[in-house]
Amino acid sequence: MKGYYMKKILLLCLALGAGLVASAQKYAVVDSEYILGKMPKYKSAMDQIEKSTADYQKQIDNAFAEVDKLYQTYDAEKVMLSADQKAKRQKFILDKEKAAQDLRKQYLGPDGLLYKKREELVKPILDQVYNAIKDLATEGSYAVIFDAANNNTIYYVNQRYDVSDQVLKKLGL
Repeated sequence: MKGYYMKKILLLCLALGAGLVASAQKYAVVDSEYILGKMPKYKSAMDQIEKSTADYQKQIDNAFAEVDKLYQTYDAEKVMLSADQKAKRQKFILDKEKAAQDLRKQYLGPDGLLYKKREELVKPILDQVYNAIKDLATEGSYAVIFDAANNNTIYYVNQRYDVSDQVLKKLGL
């Protein structure tokens, strides 16, 4: 019986100790949108990406408009075309349509030019912010730093724990 009570006391001590350790953890919150919004490099990168997106979309729209025009012309003239001419025209239109789809994939696809441009322009900035947050976490002995901007499960943040301005200071902004 004595061993049973000793185990209970030991488990209770461990539970209390774990609770004290857990409550001693420091937590903080950052708002990545706020931080990025204060960074001129990020604003410039996003402007370049928006311009590229508009340029790419215009080229894609023009390619598909040409395909639509070809379809309309073919539809209007197909009664006057021989079977051989119809087949050639259909192949030509399908080739143009495939080229337009390839252009869209080349610009906007998962490995497209827009993705690469975003990776080239934005990733170094995000890495810089991440490193500043990591340094702040190490210096401040924070166990966890949450991002209030990108986590829908955070419903309330006491501004006392928001260290976004400290991250900006670390970034020299």
